[in-house]
Amino acid sequence: MTSERIPRDQATAPFFVGVDVGGTNIKIGVVDDNGNTLAHTAVPTDESLGAEAAMRRSRDAIANLVAELSLTFDDIAAVGLGTPGSMDIPKGLILEPPNMPSWRYFPLRDCLSQLCGKPVGFANDANAAAFGEYWVGSGRQFDSIVMFTLGTGVGGGIILNGVSLDGTHSFGSEFGHIIVDSRLDARLCVWGGGQGQLEAYASAPAVAARTADLLAAGRSSSLTNRVARGEELTSLMLFEEAEQGDELSREVIVETARLLGVGIVTVVHTVDPEAVILGGAMNFGGHATATGRMFLDRVRAEFRARAYHVVSDSVSIDYATLGGDAGYIGAAGIGRTLFRQTKR
Repeated sequence: MTSERIPRDQATAPFFVGVDVGGTNIKIGVVDDNGNTLAHTAVPTDESLGAEAAMRRSRDAIANLVAELSLTFDDIAAVGLGTPGSMDIPKGLILEPPNMPSWRYFPLRDCLSQLCGKPVGFANDANAAAFGEYWVGSGRQFDSIVMFTLGTGVGGGIILNGVSLDGTHSFGSEFGHIIVDSRLDARLCVWGGGQGQLEAYASAPAVAARTADLLAAGRSSSLTNRVARGEELTSLMLFEEAEQGDELSREVIVETARLLGVGIVTVVHTVDPEAVILGGAMNFGGHATATGRMFLDRVRAEFRARAYHVVSDSVSIDYATLGGDAGYIGAAGIGRTLFRQTKR
């Protein structure tokens, strides 16, 4: 799902801009004070051209959206910026984003602030997505949530009473690095090499790698025919074959859910939120498919089997609802929080 766009005359001022940086595209949206989207667009990241060039393209895209809405930059109270990878939030630096070497150790927040002439709130992209779901998505009825994002990696966000928990080193909520397998031969993360971490089992590349190992060991599966035809083995392929009844695909998805449930127990026992939200591209179809429902049911079952009784029956676990819009909406919400703090 994605958020619905509302007309300008139904919006509530002040207005905010959210910028969600991805490896391929940068999503940008203008939202009102209630988190409603007025307009959104995307521009190519073009990583090799550098971070400053991307921020200039983002500024131009913002200007176009503002003009499209018959607004001016004076109507924009603040901007929010979400980026992948490690960062130094107090200093506004993006440090070592994966697959973005041209952006390393760049003062991204201040660059965008100077280009737009606006204060810029800065957050990890997964934390921004979590804030979006907390503000106007599936977490909107709760005061505290945690969100796991499942995709090329495993990210996360913790929102407690409207505050994103970023941590001392701007490394808070990195759920992909939770240890779920302490064996000496535990799997290595396909990105950072961390052993036994959740990302080594529940990211999309990890799911594909685990499946490839099973196929290489001689397991029977309808996946074999597709791989033999030259198709790339992906988590999407597993979903498609699981929907057709392939037992191996279903087995891998169920085991992924089990390990995710283990990670969720660790986080819930640490933070004690009201709800856990599952976002990101790898949701196996969500509520709309049998495989998505199976995945969620298995996550919930693992959580309830392992969690302390005080939380096992009271914590809600469900899918995110904002889809790919969560990042820019949440980033705008981070900007809105910064604006409100400066107005006190």
